[in-house]
Amino acid sequence: MSDKKMTSSRRHHLKSVILQIAQNWLEQEKKDAVTAKENYMAENCPAPDLSGDQAALMETCKKLHALIDKIDEDRYDIEAKVGKADKEIEDLKIKVVDLRGVKKPALKKVRMSADSMLKALLGSKHTVNMDLRSNLKQVKKETKEEPTEAVGDWRKNIEDKADRKKMFESA
Repeated sequence: MSDKKMTSSRRHHLKSVILQIAQNWLEQEKKDAVTAKENYMAENCPAPDLSGDQAALMETCKKLHALIDKIDEDRYDIEAKVGKADKEIEDLKIKVVDLRGVKKPALKKVRMSADSMLKALLGSKHTVNMDLRSNLKQVKKETKEEPTEAVGDWRKNIEDKADRKKMFESA
């Protein structure tokens, strides 16, 4: 047990040392970025000469505006190039997915009753009963009672029809 405590405390100590080193690196990167920006600005953007009369200051302002316009055009061009490159990258990613194809996983057979399947699909709120016979309307069977008089004697019916037959034959 003491080994676990030792390794766990040692692990925490190493972790804290690594985090401290990483924090120092981040601070150094921030300082380097600030100095790099200062060096670039000193090299590419010298401080304007503000001495002189109003006409010289107006000329300096015009030069600065021209430089700003040029930089804005460059920034716009670069943004357009980056947007175009991003679009091409997205199209290529889509093409790669299309070429690779989508792998459909093999489906496994699952034994599930219709009730449990509907419960899984609709959630536990909806209780659906798949016993369809319970939803049917019940109809009482009525027995038809035929009048016994109509049935009568079959011989009599045949004799009546024979008379009818003779009537058609004689005509």
